[in-house]
Amino acid sequence: MKDIINTPWKIWNEFESWLSYPLVRVIFALNYVPWGRGWRFHGLPILMKHRQSEMKLMDGLGLRSSVRSNPLAANHAVILCTWQPGAHLHVGTNFAMTGGTLCAAESIIIGNNVTVGANTIITDTDFHPVQTAERFMSPSRGASAPIIIEDDVFIGMNCLILKGVKLGQACVIGAGSVVTRDVSAGWVAAGNPARALHPLEGQ
Repeated sequence: MKDIINTPWKIWNEFESWLSYPLVRVIFALNYVPWGRGWRFHGLPILMKHRQSEMKLMDGLGLRSSVRSNPLAANHAVILCTWQPGAHLHVGTNFAMTGGTLCAAESIIIGNNVTVGANTIITDTDFHPVQTAERFMSPSRGASAPIIIEDDVFIGMNCLILKGVKLGQACVIGAGSVVTRDVSAGWVAAGNPARALHPLEGQ
């Protein structure tokens, strides 16, 4: 009761979660994505699943798509996308994200207990070719390379995780970072482009 008195906005969050639930079930069913245990949603996520791709989400999923659901304010609904045929998007247990995007043209593999801060984008593709002629001939055939995010990684708000990156177990990515290269397990990295700063204490 004390928690309710001190944080009354959480009442609306719970109400919104219950309101979202039936429609979220429909969204996942229409996209042939199996439903997991212990999933929680605040607002409606957006699924963009290519029919010839695989989207696999494990138990304990938590997605916040509503601007009211987090003080950092989601600037859009969580988007889960498999962009091209053969794409794989695999998310481990207890994954949490607020108002961000996961977009796989080739492969994004995320381990267990990964937390992603508000409005972060993780994409394994450039979307569009760099060369002008290629861009006009095949505008959606930008370069892509798999992304791997290992267990217990924490990614701060407003980050951009780009193609070909591997984030090692329990590493931490500082807010606002643009990650273009691997980060070793147990390290803190930040900046644009992100660079390793120091090992995480206790790792």
